[in-house]
Amino acid sequence: MMEPDQNNNSEIRRRGIYLLPNLFTTAALFAGFYGIVAAMNDRFEQAAIAIFIAMLLDGIDGRVARLTNTQSAFGAEYDSLADMVSFGLAPALVMYEWSLSSMVDLGWQWGKLGWLAAFIYTACAALRLARFNTQVGLADKRYFQGLPSPSAAAVLMGLVWVMVDAGVKGSDLAIPVFFLTILTGILMVSNIFFYSFKEINFKGKVPFVTILVVVLALALASIDPPKILFAIFFVYSLSGPVLSVVRRLRKFGRKKPVEMD
Repeated sequence: MMEPDQNNNSEIRRRGIYLLPNLFTTAALFAGFYGIVAAMNDRFEQAAIAIFIAMLLDGIDGRVARLTNTQSAFGAEYDSLADMVSFGLAPALVMYEWSLSSMVDLGWQWGKLGWLAAFIYTACAALRLARFNTQVGLADKRYFQGLPSPSAAAVLMGLVWVMVDAGVKGSDLAIPVFFLTILTGILMVSNIFFYSFKEINFKGKVPFVTILVVVLALALASIDPPKILFAIFFVYSLSGPVLSVVRRLRKFGRKKPVEMD
C-alpha cells in the first residue's frame, strides 16, 4: 500500500484565502448589494449612503492586506468583482430607479435612452476595471488612467443624496442626469489622467498644522455631508480634464515658433 505524498497534502492544507482583507471586501460587496435593494424600494438616500460606505470599505481592504502581508491573487480578483457590483452595477441601477426610468414619460424612445445610459455607465465601469487589472505594475502609480470607478460612483451617488436631501425628485432632473451618467462613464474609459494620491506617505512625520487641517476638514464635512462629498468628488472628476487641457496648452506654447522681425 502506497503512503500518501506528504508534500502534496501539506500544499492542499495551505490552500485557502486570507480572512481579514476579504471580510472588508465582502462588506463592501454587501453595501453595494444593499444599495441596489434600497433603490428598488425607493429608499434612494439609503442607497447612496450604502455605496459611499462601500467606497470606504474598498479603500480599507487593500491597505489591510498590505499592512498584514495578506495580499493574494484571489483577493485582487475578488476585490475587482466586488467593485463591479458596488461601483458599476449598483450606481447605474440607482440612477435608473431614481431618475432615468422617468424618461419614458417623454416618449417610449426616451425611455429606451434612459436604460441605455445606465447600461453605458455599467459597461464603461467593467471596461475601466478590466483595463486597470491589465495595467497593474506597469502604469505610473501617481496617476489613474481614466476616472476611478469609486469616484465616478461617488459623483452620481452624491448627486442623488443632495437632491433627495433637498426634496428634489429625480424625474425633474432626468435629462441632466442622463448626460451626467453617460459623461461619468466616458471619463472612466478615457485616457485622461487623474492624480491617485498614492504618493502621500501616511507613515512619515508631518507638521502639526497638517493634523489641524484634517480636523477642520472633518468638521466641515460633518456640517453637510451630502453637499461636501458631492463637491469633493465632482471637483476631482473635473480635475483630470482641466489639467489635461492645461498640459496641452503648455505643450502647444512650447512648440509655437518664435516670429522674427
